[in-house]
Amino acid sequence: MIFDDLADAVGHTPVVRLRASSADVTVLAKLELQSLFAMKDRVALQVIHEARESGLLAEGAPIIESSSGTMALGLALVGNLLGHPVHIVTDPRIDAITVAKLEALGCVVHVVETMTSTGWQGARLERLTALRKEHPAAFWPRQYSNPQNPLAYAALADEIVADVGHIDVLVGAVGSGGSLCGTARALRRALRSAGNSHRLRVIGVDAVGSVLFGQVDQPGRRQSGIGNSIIPGNLDHAEVDEIHWLNDREAFAATRDLARDEGIFAGNSSGSVYQVLKHLAGTAAPGTRVVGIFPDRGDRYVGTIYHDGYWRKSGLDELPVRTEPLQVPYGTAVSSWSWSQVPSTRRRRLVFVESNTTGTGMLALSRARDLGLLPVMLTNRPSRYPGIGEADCEIVRCDTNSVQALLAAVRTHTDAGEVAGITTTSEFYLEAVAPLAESLGFPGNPPAAVRACRYKPATRRLLADAGLPQPVSVPVTRTAEIPKAVAATGLPCVVKPVSDSASTGVLLCTSLQQAEEHAEKLLAITHNVRGQAVPPEVLVEEFVQGPEFSVETLFADGVCHVVGITKKSLSPPPSFVELRHIFPAPLDEAASREIAQAVRTAIGAIGLRHGACHTELRMAAAGPTIIEINARLAGGMIPELIRLAGGPDLLTQQLRAAAGMAVELRRGPLSPAGVSFITSPQEGRLTSLDGVERARQVTGVTEVQISRRPGDPVRPAVDAYDRVGYVIASTGSVEQLDRSLDTALDLITVRLADDECVPDGIA
Repeated sequence: MIFDDLADAVGHTPVVRLRASSADVTVLAKLELQSLFAMKDRVALQVIHEARESGLLAEGAPIIESSSGTMALGLALVGNLLGHPVHIVTDPRIDAITVAKLEALGCVVHVVETMTSTGWQGARLERLTALRKEHPAAFWPRQYSNPQNPLAYAALADEIVADVGHIDVLVGAVGSGGSLCGTARALRRALRSAGNSHRLRVIGVDAVGSVLFGQVDQPGRRQSGIGNSIIPGNLDHAEVDEIHWLNDREAFAATRDLARDEGIFAGNSSGSVYQVLKHLAGTAAPGTRVVGIFPDRGDRYVGTIYHDGYWRKSGLDELPVRTEPLQVPYGTAVSSWSWSQVPSTRRRRLVFVESNTTGTGMLALSRARDLGLLPVMLTNRPSRYPGIGEADCEIVRCDTNSVQALLAAVRTHTDAGEVAGITTTSEFYLEAVAPLAESLGFPGNPPAAVRACRYKPATRRLLADAGLPQPVSVPVTRTAEIPKAVAATGLPCVVKPVSDSASTGVLLCTSLQQAEEHAEKLLAITHNVRGQAVPPEVLVEEFVQGPEFSVETLFADGVCHVVGITKKSLSPPPSFVELRHIFPAPLDEAASREIAQAVRTAIGAIGLRHGACHTELRMAAAGPTIIEINARLAGGMIPELIRLAGGPDLLTQQLRAAAGMAVELRRGPLSPAGVSFITSPQEGRLTSLDGVERARQVTGVTEVQISRRPGDPVRPAVDAYDRVGYVIASTGSVEQLDRSLDTALDLITVRLADDECVPDGIA
């Protein structure tokens, strides 16, 4: 077969029947060591291609990774082919042959000198962090936690099924967890699709002194490419049924046996697998078909595994040895070949349909992991989300504007029973998530209620029917209808889309001409920023005057609980951009009760009954007047303010609700917390935001975050997407809070491309 380039040649490795096979048990070796540099060529190819396609790896940007062997070589191969400088951080255990190969491929090799309390792995990660600061545009593949690592082995599983067909047992070494867990998961799915109903038995092989499966770390172990001093994110214990541990002597001796008995010159990972395969050949039930993955060649071990002098110098012959494994309870300390059943600890997946970009979207992914859930992001453009490369979530690209495409993606990429729920942190995808969750039997709000929230004319009708004060509201589909609508609402009036997000398109109009011009502009818009078709309709509304608040609620055990009320400060007319939030709002008890009751009534009228809800209202002369209801968490960092103030972590609780877990509400005294948003008073291209570090030192300030990068266009805020960052503070009083936020903002200077200073960081 002729391949266009080396990248196309990755994989396609042979399967060989081993001499260790018995008359009744077939033992096969998948020779991944026959790949160009070794098995992790597959991972490097998958990770780099995905990063380039999703925008996480820019053209020509460096790649930095921690590796002691085959992953480094794979990255060197693919990175070199695609024009990316590659930096590899490693430790003194790396062999001279691998260093020579890496340098020949143009890599820069950084060798740490001493291990840390978490072993060589910890030392390498510390050096990697320092390198990333030197190369801020670099891409870190994160082989130990990048979900693309296990996904890369779907092709390996397909090759096994195509070449072998029926398979009973899979055996593989475990280092980062990606190869065995990824292959096992894909194999189980492929075998089911082929009509094989039996359960695949998966056996992992680990090193004595590795922490991967309940053992105490022994950093001095000599095996390479197997075992670990940390628990990688890609290790899914639920995919492994049985684990075997071999010490250095046993692993190295088995590797020599593999060369002598089978003619396969391999590394210790392959040798360890071979030891278990020989055991299975003599103990498995008649008719069993076993496949072992042989990941690495032996050329880089000529001075260690295959060198008698190294054995004597290292004292390997002094280690204990077993010719058959000893079964032990899981968690028992072992010193030589032993095995144990792995407790069933399946981690369920929480599926996110897209995310917001200005609030807690990326934070939600890490909070899902904190809950023991594996986050899966369905998205049509991963590069939309700054920071997603660090989020340790599985990324599945699909048409997220199609419920059918979303349904197909969930069914294709997940197994029955492993998904805990479906959710989103984006306003734009609530209408897709509701029917998706309903069709798959997951917790969620009724689709009709979510549609009523998103379509503002429906919101107005339902709230008016419930007897709640409502502004005069007139939907129009043609500019010619504007005069009649304005006559009904009076001037000034608000002209806005019937369904959008983040105050987009909302304008206070003081004349009929302005209302007509803005309505004409909105009616010309056929799709929103996420490419979704929008109704050919706008809303003309009476301007409700009075201070604005938002109310956060959360359903627990079917009851709608009011978590708190936030005071909101908006930009001057004609736009309605939120610039400051204070939680809890400084209200007397009577006003708080009145607002809470109005919100509960409104939510009941809409028909929401699950998770978090964000309601915006104004305290008008007629009483609390609902502006809009959103079947989601608040944006604008309000959930973080509530948590900082001593209230419940709404983001975590919303995820618990989506996953069908019990919602937990904290009750207790609250201290004021607030957020102020940074915007640019002028239009241009951002070069820098000066004074950020000084702002972080202001008393009471807990966080300063910048969401725009140098070169990004900025302008005075028309909607929430124009905000370029925020400052969060927490103090003992609202007065102190305002002073801290004002002081921090005064220290921040916006610099535009023409070098003009814009010192009033914000309003």
